Amino acid sequence: MKKLIAIAILVLAGVTAAQAQKVAKMEFKSETIDYGEIKKGSDGLRVFEVKNIGDAPLVIEDVKSSCGCTVPKKPDAPIMPGETGEIQVKYDTKRVGPIRKTVTVYSNSDEPVKALKIKGAVIDTDSDKTDS
Repeated sequence: MKKLIAIAILVLAGVTAAQAQKVAKMEFKSETIDYGEIKKGSDGLRVFEVKNIGDAPLVIEDVKSSCGCTVPKKPDAPIMPGETGEIQVKYDTKRVGPIRKTVTVYSNSDEPVKALKIKGAVIDTDSDKTDS
């Protein structure tokens, strides 16, 4: 009887350990989005593509930006193993000047906190016009 209990415990521990090894893993097509030079008031929406290269569903729990001028949007549903999802980022292009912002992703991945970058410059083409 003791052997049966010991075997049952070992089997249960083995199953638990095998399940514990399944983990989600994020791989980004690019970790930086370069807006380049864009005109004031133009479309500031860009997308980070993320692929789950792990063997468990990837859940993006939250996405935060380093300032209020950048609004990120996380995927609504988990990203299944081998699938790709999108993290949308919208920059307020009414703000003229350089873009240097961080978007932080919080997930159940093997790397639970990931920093992504956006960069570029918003230019005001109206200020280039001079009166003759």
